[in-house]
Amino acid sequence: MPFRPITTKMLHSKKSIDHEEQEKSKIKEDLISLEEERVYREGTVAIRDLIAPSAFKVDSSFLQLGNILLRTIFITSYPRYISVGWNATILNLNLSMDVSMFFYPVNAVIILKQLKNKVGALQAQLSADAEKGAARDPLRETALRDIESLRDDLTQGTEHFFQFAFYITLYASNKDELDKNTEDIHNIFGSKLIHSKHVLFQSEQGFNSTMPLGIDELVISFNMNSSPIAASFPFISSELTSDDGILYGINRHNNSLVLFDRFSLQNANMVVFATSGAGKSYAVKLEILRSLMLGIDVIVIDPEMEYAHLSEAVNGTYINISLSSESKVNPFDLPRPVGQQISTEDIIRSSVITIKGLLRIMLGNVTSTEDSILDRALLETYAKKDITINSDLSIVEPPVMQDLVDVLSGMEGADNLVIRLKKFTDGTFAGLFNSPTNVNTSNQLVVFSVRDLEDELRPMAIYTLVNYIWNIVRSERKKRLLMIDEAWWLMMYEDSARFMYALVKRCRKYFLGVTTITQDVNDFLRSPYGQAIVNNSAMQLLLRQSPSAIDTIQKTFMLTEGEKYLLLDSPVGQGIFFAGNKHVAIQIVASYTEDQLVTSNPQQLMDIERAKKEFQDQMDRGEEEKI
Repeated sequence: MPFRPITTKMLHSKKSIDHEEQEKSKIKEDLISLEEERVYREGTVAIRDLIAPSAFKVDSSFLQLGNILLRTIFITSYPRYISVGWNATILNLNLSMDVSMFFYPVNAVIILKQLKNKVGALQAQLSADAEKGAARDPLRETALRDIESLRDDLTQGTEHFFQFAFYITLYASNKDELDKNTEDIHNIFGSKLIHSKHVLFQSEQGFNSTMPLGIDELVISFNMNSSPIAASFPFISSELTSDDGILYGINRHNNSLVLFDRFSLQNANMVVFATSGAGKSYAVKLEILRSLMLGIDVIVIDPEMEYAHLSEAVNGTYINISLSSESKVNPFDLPRPVGQQISTEDIIRSSVITIKGLLRIMLGNVTSTEDSILDRALLETYAKKDITINSDLSIVEPPVMQDLVDVLSGMEGADNLVIRLKKFTDGTFAGLFNSPTNVNTSNQLVVFSVRDLEDELRPMAIYTLVNYIWNIVRSERKKRLLMIDEAWWLMMYEDSARFMYALVKRCRKYFLGVTTITQDVNDFLRSPYGQAIVNNSAMQLLLRQSPSAIDTIQKTFMLTEGEKYLLLDSPVGQGIFFAGNKHVAIQIVASYTEDQLVTSNPQQLMDIERAKKEFQDQMDRGEEEKI
């Protein structure tokens, strides 16, 4: 066989074939990789898989997504005039809803041409009626004036023309709730002369039109010019603010400030309910600090010595009430009204009734006979100190508990009462109720501490202190706040609970606002007077609640399910703030300096005490170096 030499052309051809095979092999490998990637991605979870409902059902008038039902409502016509914020009532409803608005600009030339034709038709009809001698038609005349005014505004460029679509999609957990909410929306619109309907055989299109996609699949619009459209913008939200007052916190709905003057309401009373550690004392101390800056006097009953640091910072008066303390408050003290026409007899009788309430707490069960004896003995006790209906209360010296015991000792049938009262005059508790009052309450901030008292004595001491403060309030009318922390102590006994209710009900006349603070909501509201105190408090602050109390709270304050779970899950300093008929979700906020003054955090308090000690040590070393 003859030898055939390999030419350069043949070498190039072989290289080209090899290159093509390599390219095909690479493309094949890429296709295999792409297929593997596709198979892999089919097995992964995407965001749409996480947010997609478990089921999707389209009904004639509603849509079902999983277990949730939804329905879309659209507006078909509006009245001649609509006011700014006409949709505020709907948007502020405590319902789950999506609201969508679509604006379609219309060329002014087209509208002016149509309006011109409409004007011609109306004028012709009016002229024909006039020639026939028919009665004037107010509807046509009004329409003609409106059209002429709109033509002028469109021509001058002060108005523009749009087609406006307004849709609302409601969410509900069942059909009955959905129908009820739908009817409520229709009724609200109807009260404003706005006609609305809900979708029929367009449920899916209605849902798509209110999704954040900007797609209008319903296309149900109404001709409208710029001014009413501007009034339709939802520049509204839950607001709770006023021109005067103090800052209570931040509105969590829209980050606005919750500014309020509690003395501007029908009464200045407030209740604060929260679990331990939820921030109730922090919020109250912030209110105290800010109220002091407005010149309001504040009196506090402090059961756990939480207000001592604040009192020291603002140079307040801190009074420790205990068996061994030098500070005494006499339950027999009388008010000294200034500039008021109140008879001395009424004052004495009122004091007798109040002291009888205290004695029932001290003595426990009191029979009707013993009650009658105590009544006569108290009147005689005051009489022995020359306190009668003709006395000048500004110069008299009130009796003490020993004077009552002395009177009872000389009365028939009072032996048992004397024995039971001896422990408050000669026994273990002698140092608490058997001395004249020697405390000074002329400071702007006065704090009474009852931390060092035994639990058995606390209700009696708090009752006595509240009565003493009430006497001060009636002696001089001025803006004051009374903060009663752990008020459930007063709810333990009917007499103290009744006295507390009477105080809350009457204090408005003397410019006093009572703040009732408690963490034991069930004990407080279990008393028949607890609910009455809440009803007579125009302001309420609810912070985080315990699961055992949340049902009682929900029933008392008529909370929705969303608000109920908000209180269960709220972090420290967050809750719901009520003022009159309005309420908002609130975040309690404080500046750094305020936080250092009002904090109840043990670690922060330790750090503050350590810093004060180090500063004092530095000052002492500096003085020694000077010497």
